[in-house]
Amino acid sequence: MTLPNMISLARLLSVPFNVWLILIDQWRFALVVFCLAGLSDALDGLLAKRFGMQSRLGSYLDPIADKVLLVSIFIALGTQQHLPLWLVILVVSRDILIAGGLVLLYLFDQPYEPKPFLSSKINTMMQIVLLALVIATLAFALEAIAPYVQILIMGVALTTVVSGTQYTMDWWCRMNKLEQGQ
Repeated sequence: MTLPNMISLARLLSVPFNVWLILIDQWRFALVVFCLAGLSDALDGLLAKRFGMQSRLGSYLDPIADKVLLVSIFIALGTQQHLPLWLVILVVSRDILIAGGLVLLYLFDQPYEPKPFLSSKINTMMQIVLLALVIATLAFALEAIAPYVQILIMGVALTTVVSGTQYTMDWWCRMNKLEQGQ
């Protein structure tokens, strides 16, 4: 267990606490925990690459921790109507679609180490910024940034559709090659 993996695991374990803080309207604490989780994502990646601590476990644990964090916060904010339900459904559906595709490839004995598309990296960054802004708005009554939140909502929706489409097309090509015996 490398240090980056321990950091990813800590981020994963922080998710229930962060969701609980949101559900009990402890917005400032929720913002701190969310920002620390975001910083931990940057830190574990930096340590892994800079000091050669990359591992197979880390290549799975890091994105799982990221997705569990983001999806959980989207759902928590959506159930409290701080984010539009359609956006929550879109974001969660995309991640379920990607996970389902990976499971099918695995079931067909097709090793696949997913490399995120640029649109996916942009989508994740926009999701993090959106969630942080929504929580910050609730923590500090920052109504002046509401127009920026609306712009980010549309940006997250667009990048979710684009990256979801790219993953679906990639999966489709892999499955077609498999079906054709290639």
